[in-house]
Amino acid sequence: MNENSIRLRLEDGWFEVCERARLIPGRGVAALLPDGRQAAVFTDRTGRAYAIDNRDPFTGAYVMSRGLLGSARGRAFVASPLLKQRFDLETGRCLDDEDVSVQTYLTDHSG
Repeated sequence: MNENSIRLRLEDGWFEVCERARLIPGRGVAALLPDGRQAAVFTDRTGRAYAIDNRDPFTGAYVMSRGLLGSARGRAFVASPLLKQRFDLETGRCLDDEDVSVQTYLTDHSG
């Protein structure tokens, strides 16, 4: 695999999403995974990659990749573009409703 790519750890190994240079810091992209699921993939200004489930658990819409990045108490989050709930990009936990979370994906931080 290309060391300048964004890769997600899936159950059966690493999945290459795209070259790191194709992502704009602070903006997300949706990636179709081999099993049909979707991941929302982001890089921050330092180049760190994050990936969470692209499905908004509050609406069921596949829109998390269009959310806005921010930080709260030193933790990176994405705010859903629909109802604005914020999700921690490392844990997937909703910062506005502790009973809700989304799946996160381990990313390859090389590059």
